Order: sequence, then structure tokens, then C-alpha cells
Amino acid sequence: MKIKLKSLLFLINMAPISMLADNSIDTGDTAWMMISTALVLLMTPVGLALFYGGMTRSKNVLNTYAMVIGAFVVAFLVWIIAGYSIAFGVNENQLIQNIFGGFDHLFLSGIEWSDISGSYPTYVFVVFQGTFAAIAIAIASGSVIGRMKFSTWLIIVILWQIIVYAPIAHMVWGGDGAYLFDAGALDFAGGTVVHMNGGLAGLVLAILVGKRTNYPLSAMKPFSILFTTLGAGLLWFGWYGFNGGSAYGANAIAGLALLTTTVATSVGAITWMLLEWFVYKRPTLLGIASGIVAGLVAITPAAGFIGVGGSLVLGTVGSVVAFYGVVYLKKKFKYDDSLDAFGIHFLSGLWGALATAFLALNDKKLLWESPLKASGDRVGQFIVQLESVVIVGLWTLVGTVVVYYIAKTITQGARVDDDIEELGLDESIHAEKVFNQG
Repeated sequence: MKIKLKSLLFLINMAPISMLADNSIDTGDTAWMMISTALVLLMTPVGLALFYGGMTRSKNVLNTYAMVIGAFVVAFLVWIIAGYSIAFGVNENQLIQNIFGGFDHLFLSGIEWSDISGSYPTYVFVVFQGTFAAIAIAIASGSVIGRMKFSTWLIIVILWQIIVYAPIAHMVWGGDGAYLFDAGALDFAGGTVVHMNGGLAGLVLAILVGKRTNYPLSAMKPFSILFTTLGAGLLWFGWYGFNGGSAYGANAIAGLALLTTTVATSVGAITWMLLEWFVYKRPTLLGIASGIVAGLVAITPAAGFIGVGGSLVLGTVGSVVAFYGVVYLKKKFKYDDSLDAFGIHFLSGLWGALATAFLALNDKKLLWESPLKASGDRVGQFIVQLESVVIVGLWTLVGTVVVYYIAKTITQGARVDDDIEELGLDESIHAEKVFNQG
């Protein structure tokens, strides 16, 4: 029996629906969603940690890992405590419901183990979405590596989940009454909610905390390009859960998402390699790894909406846009985005979100309610997509500034001392080295 994606999303956003689990659950969908959740979890404490850890300086590798893993575990618990309720709860006040869900499910209260969402347990949906919430803020860590206090970072993670991420997730994915959801914004797996959000938050934090000492005058060589490439490969592997799982079942749309994800990522890697070959006269493994991630980010908002042709365009241009951001834009505006979270995640996510309006297949079996589905109006859909990225961008910008200054006040400063930065955060903060002799 085929389940239309829009109908399934409607059921999910009406969760929880109390039914007897053994009579209502589709075991195939449940298995796929549990596997997808595990794949998305792999992306952060393993994939992203390796990707970022390999790019940072050797004296900050463990701190980089700690920032990513710390963000994941803290953000996930905040999601359970309040984030899920804010994102997918229902507020009786319609004005508030536009941007903010209710508090009925704090600590997951009111949700039983036997409740289902669509065709699988509600608890699985909670954990699946929790991994999205956790990786969004972990992405932002890449912009402030090497100079932010670990204590400040953890407080930022807590506040950002509640003030920034959960309301954005609600507006885009929160069901009937949520502002951007009702407007018909298309974001299949988190181009705006996760990647634009996390990438822009990273840039804001990088500007507020200030540049690394001697940046960009001193050479800041990556610790291990091999680590970074391994991380990119694991991110790619986990992304099948990220995009394929966003079909919310073991169905044909999940298969489409797997195909388009692979196509866009492959062409993204090739594009970055060719750009480096043309500009610098040599291809680099770091460039190929960066192109992989740029392609993954670009396809995310559109993975279940487009065909092979669209995925080729998304991956190619997404890689070009990210390359420009990393190589030229950062130098022009002189901001210190340590590991290019903004250049890759925000810019590629922005491109993907806007391009979805013109590249999505006008197939009513694929699309959820939107101007494109209702009347084939691509210009109208583009306006909705533009509205979506502007609102998400403004909310992220303002919310991240507020969160930063609250955290900075609590920890009496957000930046480590100069001598700590010089020695390295691994030894100074964590009393550890990535390699110990003897």
C-alpha cells in the first residue's frame, strides 16, 4: 500500500496517535527509520568530528572532537527535554503557533512507548529528529575552533537549541499552523533547518568571538587530510539516513533520495577537483572531500523532489558556490571561519533551497502542499523559498547573537586567554594530547 508523503507528514505532525503498536506499525518502515536514525547519528560524533578534526591544527584536534561530540550529546538531551515539544508540539494560540509549538511534551510527557507516527513508533521519530537538531549546532562549531571556551560553547549549545533551532524546525516542519509549512516551503531534509541554520550561526559566532591570533598571517596547516577525507566518506554514508530517512518510510521516495544524493555528491566532488585543477594547477584530496560535503548539502533540501538532471545541476553549482565562499568570499570580507562551516553549509544550503523551486519535478506524488504542487507555479514557489531562507536567516542571526551574549556573560568571557590559545586547547583545557610518546 502506497502512502503519499504529504499524508504521512500530516500524520507525523499530529503525533502522538495512540494505537496498539503490534496492530498498526509497518515493520519495514520502522526498520528503515531506525537504521536511518543510526546513520544520522554516525554523521556527528564520527563523520563530522573526523572531518573537522583533520582540518584543525594538531594542538586543537581533541578540543575539536570535544566541541562536536559535546554539542551532540548536550543538544540531544535538550531536544528531549524541550526541543521536540517546541518544534512539533501544538500551541492553541494561532499567532504563537506560527513560530512556536507548545509545551505539552516537555520531557516527552504525554507520549507513550506504544504511540505511533504514521507507520512507525513516535519514539523513533523523536530520536530521528533529535539527531538533526544535534548536528545543526555541531556544524557551527567548525567556525570557532581554536579560540572559544569549552564552557561557553556548551552553554551556547543549550540555549541555541531552544531559542534558534526548535522554532525554525517548527516553522518549516511543524505541521498545520506553522508559518513556513503553511506557506508551502519545500525543505525535504534540512537545507534551511539544519545547514543554512548551522552554517550562519557559525559565522555569527566566529565574528563575535574574534579571529584566531595571527590569522591569516601565520600558516595554520591541517592535522590530517586523511582524517578529513575519512570523515567526508562517513558523512556521505550517514547522509543516506539523513536524506533517505526523510521520506519517513521504506518507500519509492526514499529510493529517489538515495539516487539523487549519490549523483549530486559525486558531481560536487568532481566539480571542486576541477576547479582546483584550473585555479591552482593541481587537484587536492582536501578539495575532493570539501566537494563531497558541498554536494551533500546542496542536495539535502531537494533530495526527494528532483530527478537525475536536477541533482546534477544542484551538485555542480553547489560545489561552485561553496568553492567561491571558501576561496574568495572569506578573503574578501576577512572573517575567520576556521573550518568553513559558513562557506560550505550555509552557501550550498542556500543555493539548494532556492534552486528547489525550479528543479523540483512537478509530480504531485512527490511534492507536499506548495505553489508548485497546487498550480505548477515555479515563480510563486521561488518566492516562498526566498521568504523561507530570509526568515530562517534573520531568526538565526538575531537568535545566535542573543545566545552568544548570554553565554559570554555566564562564563565571564567567551574566548580563551592568549597563552591558552598559543599552547593549544588540547593540553590547556582537556589536559590531553592527540599522540603521547612513551
